[in-house]
Amino acid sequence: MIPNPHDRLPRQGLWLLALLSLCWGANWPIMKMVLSEVPPLYFRAVCTLSGGVGMLLLARAGGMSLRVPAGQRTRVGWLGLFNITLWNAMVGFGVLLLPSGWAALLGYTMPLWSMLLSVRFLGERLRARAFFGLLLGLSGIVALMSDSLEGMLRAPVGIACMILGAWGWAIGVVLFKRLPVAMPVSSLTGWMMLSGGVPLLALAIPLETSRLAVPGFWPCFGILYNVFIAFMFCQWAWNRIVQMVPVSVSSVSSLATPLIGVLCGVVFLGEPLGWREAIASLLILCAVGSVSLKR
Repeated sequence: MIPNPHDRLPRQGLWLLALLSLCWGANWPIMKMVLSEVPPLYFRAVCTLSGGVGMLLLARAGGMSLRVPAGQRTRVGWLGLFNITLWNAMVGFGVLLLPSGWAALLGYTMPLWSMLLSVRFLGERLRARAFFGLLLGLSGIVALMSDSLEGMLRAPVGIACMILGAWGWAIGVVLFKRLPVAMPVSSLTGWMMLSGGVPLLALAIPLETSRLAVPGFWPCFGILYNVFIAFMFCQWAWNRIVQMVPVSVSSVSSLATPLIGVLCGVVFLGEPLGWREAIASLLILCAVGSVSLKR
């Protein structure tokens, strides 16, 4: 397993977390816009495969090795299956069936599952600080969901997709620590996206080809944003953060993303900002700070 030199995010990790939360959070309403004209499996397949090729080109340009170590190709396949294939397939359908903010909130129940799995399969201790941070963060998620629960229950398939996606991502995070691959993060990220994108394309061809049409300007912009920002940068940044700290720290730190997603909905879509959002913001920021910042 990969050793954890830090119990909290170092300065570089905090900058990566801030950029990651902003870019991934803003992507939830962007995905909703793209899915209005592009089928979900094709959308995610194009993004993962293009992002994977882009990451490998950048890694090669930076002089990094692209060779997967002997005997570790199966590990890359498992990492791609859970971190890329399952998560992205479920997110595509979840965002299609639910409002983007609701989908983000359900997807980011991931820290609960990953923390429990890390105790069982990685032998990590559930520190009081991490557990308290998880409670704070999930309380913020519940506060954001409280006014939307009745609406969510009208779309059970969308809920099931996002919960299954959260489980897949949680398993993927634990596998990333459990099955380390001895290669640069950029190269590993590229191969993960390629191995995870092929099954998405294989499903999209028979299921969604009849629904393909030329998308408009803004959906095309959203696809480019996903390829270069949400996948190439954010997936690399997330893998780097997971390497830096225990699963409990990286998972709770990710809770800033759905908060950004809700706030982006307020700014760009004119969604209301009320006392629930204010309380949730305070709780989630305290949760992230409790596991990321020094005393």
